[in-house]
Amino acid sequence: MTKRLIHLIALCLLFSCKDNNQKTTYKSASSGNINSLLVVIDNALWTGRVGDALRENLGGEIYGLPQIEPQFDLRQVPTAVFSDFVRLNRTVLKIQISDETGIKYYKDPYASPQKMAIISGPDRQTLIDLIQVNAATLVSSFKSLEFKEKQRRIDKALFNTSRIETALNIKLRFSSVYRIAKEKEDFFWIRRDTKTGSLNLLLYNLPIQNFESTDAFSDYVIRKRDSIAKQFVPGPLKGNYMTTETAYTPFFVLRDMSNVTALETRSLWKIEDAFMSGPFVNFCFVDKTNRRLFVAEGFVYAPSESKRDYMFELETMMRSISVQ
Repeated sequence: MTKRLIHLIALCLLFSCKDNNQKTTYKSASSGNINSLLVVIDNALWTGRVGDALRENLGGEIYGLPQIEPQFDLRQVPTAVFSDFVRLNRTVLKIQISDETGIKYYKDPYASPQKMAIISGPDRQTLIDLIQVNAATLVSSFKSLEFKEKQRRIDKALFNTSRIETALNIKLRFSSVYRIAKEKEDFFWIRRDTKTGSLNLLLYNLPIQNFESTDAFSDYVIRKRDSIAKQFVPGPLKGNYMTTETAYTPFFVLRDMSNVTALETRSLWKIEDAFMSGPFVNFCFVDKTNRRLFVAEGFVYAPSESKRDYMFELETMMRSISVQ
C-alpha cells in the first residue's frame, strides 16, 4: 500500500512538472486606431529637433491625396507614462538617450499583435540621424502590421466573392458592406456608399503586354485606366466620365505582390467637365501564367472628408488579392 502511494505521488509530481513546463504565456490583445502610432519620448526631445524629425519623417504627407494627410497619427507620451494599458498600443516607437546607438525591433513585447521599435543614441543629433536613415523601414514595418489588423477586422463579415473569383480567376477578401455596382465580362465595379460619397474598387483583365521599360508600363496603365473609366465609370451628367488628373504627377513603383510583379500607381482622378475628384491607387499584376494583366484599382469620392483611411481600406482589400 505504501509503495503504491509513493508511486502515485511520484506520477502526480511528474505530470505537475510537465504541465508547468508547457504553460503558455498569454498576452493582452493590443489596441489602437488604424494608422495611429504611439511615440514614447520625453517632452524635452519631442518639442525640439528630434520631435521635428519624427513629425517630418513618420508623420509626413502621404503622396497621392488631394489634401495633406499624415502617414501616421503620432500620439506622444513621456517615458514615465509608458506603463499598464498604455503599453497595449499596437504600434510603438520609443526614442531614448542612451550609451547604445542603433535601432531594435520587438514583436509582441507587451500585447499581441504588437510591433515596437526602440531608437537609442547618446545625443540628439544621433537620434535625428537614425530617424532619417531608418524612416522608410519604420513606416514599412508599422504599415505591414496595420494592413494585417485592417484585414482581420474586414474578415469578421466577408462578402461572398465566389462569383467574382470565378469570373476573374483570382482570390480576394472584402467586407460585406460593399456591393457589386456594375458587372460585365472580365469587369467588376465594387462599391461602398458613405454619407458624402463612396469607396470604389474596379477589377478587370487586360491582354498581356511586353514593356521595354517601367515608363512604357506606366504610360500603358494610365491610358488603359482612362479608357476603362470612360467606358464604365460615368459622371453625374450625360457625357461626363472619370479620367486621370493630368495636372498631378503620378507615382509609380514595381512591387512583388501575390508572387507576381505588379506596378503600383498613385495619383488623382477627376470627372471630365464636373467638379468631382479624388485619389486612386492602381495595381497592375503581370500574370504570365494566364497571359494577362490583371488590374485592381481603388478610388475614393469623399468631398470635405479625410481620405487616408478610406484609401487604406481599399488598399488592404487589394493586397488580399492572389492571382490563380
